[in-house]
Amino acid sequence: MSASARPADAARPAHDEGTFATLARIVRFTGELRPYYLVVAASAIVTAAAGLATPFIVGRATDVIVSAVQDGRGTGALPTLVWLTLAILAAELLSTVVSNIGGYTGDVLSNKIRAILSTRYLDKLLRLPQSWFDDEMTGTIVSRLNRSIAEVSNFAKSMANTFFTILIQTAAVLVISAIYYWPLAVMLAVIFPIYVWLTGLTSRTWQRLEADKNHHVDSAGGRFAEVIGQIRVVRSFTRERHELDTFTGHFDRTDSTTKEQSRHWHSMDVLRRAVLNVMFAAMYLLIFYRTLSGGFSVGQMVLLIQLIAMARMPVEMMSWVIDASQRAVAGSRDYFRVMESAEVEHVAAMPALPQRREDAPVLEFEDVRFGYGDGPDVLKDVTFDVRRGERVALVSESGGGKTTLVNLLLGLYPLRSGAIRLDGIDIATLPAQELRRRISLVFQDPSLFSDTVAENIRYGHPHATPDEVALAASRANASGFIEGLDGEFDALIGERGLKLSGGQKQRISVARAMLKDASVLVLDEATSALDTRSERAVQEGLEALMAGRTSLVIAHRLSTIAGVDRIVTIKDGCVDEIGSPAQLAHSGGVYAELLAMQRRGEDSYLNAYQTTQ
Repeated sequence: MSASARPADAARPAHDEGTFATLARIVRFTGELRPYYLVVAASAIVTAAAGLATPFIVGRATDVIVSAVQDGRGTGALPTLVWLTLAILAAELLSTVVSNIGGYTGDVLSNKIRAILSTRYLDKLLRLPQSWFDDEMTGTIVSRLNRSIAEVSNFAKSMANTFFTILIQTAAVLVISAIYYWPLAVMLAVIFPIYVWLTGLTSRTWQRLEADKNHHVDSAGGRFAEVIGQIRVVRSFTRERHELDTFTGHFDRTDSTTKEQSRHWHSMDVLRRAVLNVMFAAMYLLIFYRTLSGGFSVGQMVLLIQLIAMARMPVEMMSWVIDASQRAVAGSRDYFRVMESAEVEHVAAMPALPQRREDAPVLEFEDVRFGYGDGPDVLKDVTFDVRRGERVALVSESGGGKTTLVNLLLGLYPLRSGAIRLDGIDIATLPAQELRRRISLVFQDPSLFSDTVAENIRYGHPHATPDEVALAASRANASGFIEGLDGEFDALIGERGLKLSGGQKQRISVARAMLKDASVLVLDEATSALDTRSERAVQEGLEALMAGRTSLVIAHRLSTIAGVDRIVTIKDGCVDEIGSPAQLAHSGGVYAELLAMQRRGEDSYLNAYQTTQ
């Protein structure tokens, strides 16, 4: 089942932990960035202190002016006011410089958070079992990465550049207000928890709607990647309108969800801000009354009004902060859900190789039973072996389990029972890298990367020299067309090798397997998608590749396996027959039936051709 078919799962939080607990988890997850967090915090403290100095200086200047006017001194107070003005300038310059240091550090911190979360995400994906990818769309995985990490890093940047400083200023305002008149401090202290409580009332509904919206965004992104990656298929079946409607449908759902989400949020915001308006009006009235009764000087009144205004800003910004933090929390939950997925388990160390006889099998499949997930068995009690230097072909009808056996040999899925041994060692006890280092594969789909010809050939042997790369290409019968490319081995071949023909891509794949030079070779439908001329060119390279190697061959075209030593036929998930091509050609089994069908097809084509002449 694809990710697009599971909205319920997508909307279910990985944890029921609160916003602050989730944000603290992000900080712990990026613990190596602690020096950056400390610089941001220190910058915020200095900036807040410089900002708090201004109201005190303005208040003092107000009292000086009032006193000078009352005493009739006029310009006599000017020197004092000049010094106070210079003090305001110094405080603001300090705030400007330090806030920008904090902003710079915050920008770097945000980018480093993005880098850490991104690289750890890829590292995690590379260690997840193949079954995890079977349930996910590639585009959805990419969309989740981009969305989740962008929301987390943007929130960190905003916190570092803006809100952290204001939060420190607000805490200082509480203390200063308590010094001048404790009822003001009490009222300020009450506002924050009331506001947070009112905001918390919307949190559960908001996050449920946000998760549903994220699901559709990720699904749309996943489908988008599939459509672009298979644009020729889309056009050949004239499905452009269908794909556009499907893509639009996801965003139509996000539009309706956003309206519901925003309506809910802003309806509550009216209530929250109305409470704030009443509370701050009461504080202003209290300050005015206290000044009128002689409790505050005019300068102190100006000071307190400025302090209250400074405290009001973060309270009114709380909606934005909580909105941004909840987006970060929702994104991080999707991120951490992936990070907590179970990984492929392998023993940490390579076991000692046992002493083996020269005639012992290189590959052994013993009573192998396997099925996908909770589904029925696909393979049942499969037993056969491949001896050193032997070529063994797997034959079955389409969907008979041949490729599944290759996936099991690579350790991509765990067996339900039985064992697969490589060089006498149960592959379940081998580290994945060691297992796959010993096996070279040539797939039906060459699976090339958007890089140069040389780098694609070198993919299995990164440190190969140019001469070794050229030799592998020559042996794979690929040198001819490579020399005709603009740039030859340095030519860029485009995404998935789109600038090359099918036969050219496959010959690069063969060269890649040659350069890896593993002792066991697996050919999985390596020529089934090629025309006759390309197949012959690739087959020449495959013959050179198989020379001296233990080979397991899967092919639909029976002519490509006529030269193998033995054939293992699989029927209904079980081994049906084992024998040479000559023995099985007349046994009446799966191979004989497929061979007869192929010959009838060739005879029909020949008769039709002769009729037209």
